[in-house]
Amino acid sequence: QVQLVESGGGSVQAGGSLRLSCTISGYTKRSACMGWFRQAPGKEREGVATIYYRTGSTYYADSVKGRFTISQDNAKNAVYLQMNSLKPADTAMYYCAAGLPRPGDSLSTPGYNYWGQGTQVTVSS
Repeated sequence: QVQLVESGGGSVQAGGSLRLSCTISGYTKRSACMGWFRQAPGKEREGVATIYYRTGSTYYADSVKGRFTISQDNAKNAVYLQMNSLKPADTAMYYCAAGLPRPGDSLSTPGYNYWGQGTQVTVSS
């Protein structure tokens, strides 16, 4: 059974930092991509950052480039999202996902078969 568990969310002031963690169990596809997505109230879920398990290649949404960093620890089956210089616009529920997205489109949700329950990030001004 595949399971993804997120942690590390919380409330911070603008300019602060948070580090999200996602532990993955039961998923062994070496070609898989892991990603962080977020969804704010009334908005669609959007891709934030993704990383390919085998190559370590990373992709970022324009809105977070230079502020967020995705990384993985394959030995621990974990994926992380370091978020710096947080803005109120980053407030959302953040989800970890794993799957096989369409080539060149890893920031879109199709192809991600497995999702965590989410962790809330709230940034106050």
